[in-house]
Amino acid sequence: MIVTETKERQTKYCLAIEDTLKVMGHATNVELLRSLRATYPELSATTVHRATARLASRGKIAIAPLTRDGSIRYDSTTTPHDHFQCVSCGTLRDTDVKDKITPILECSMGDCSISGRLTISGVCKQCNVKNKESV
Repeated sequence: MIVTETKERQTKYCLAIEDTLKVMGHATNVELLRSLRATYPELSATTVHRATARLASRGKIAIAPLTRDGSIRYDSTTTPHDHFQCVSCGTLRDTDVKDKITPILECSMGDCSISGRLTISGVCKQCNVKNKESV
């Protein structure tokens, strides 16, 4: 019996998306397309969509919390972690608070247990500064 290896298709666009996402941290397909068009002017939205879907299914990139308008956002960090999302500007930041906060939340909810990661909403430092300056 002959066993053949199947090789994952890794296009130049997949590699470019991974590299760009590492720099950006989190991005939507539209943001990735806008950034990559400087190098690849022929790049289409469909190609970016297919490539990010392929990369996410392989675990090369992760799906982050959605944007405020409901767009899928991708994450360069594939290990489990939590997020802070600014309700004012929409910025998304990685954090790791589950081990500290989960016991407090579970205690307040009785017999419920938290199984996923957390997304905490609030106002980021930059928006707080802007809000104080405009008062």
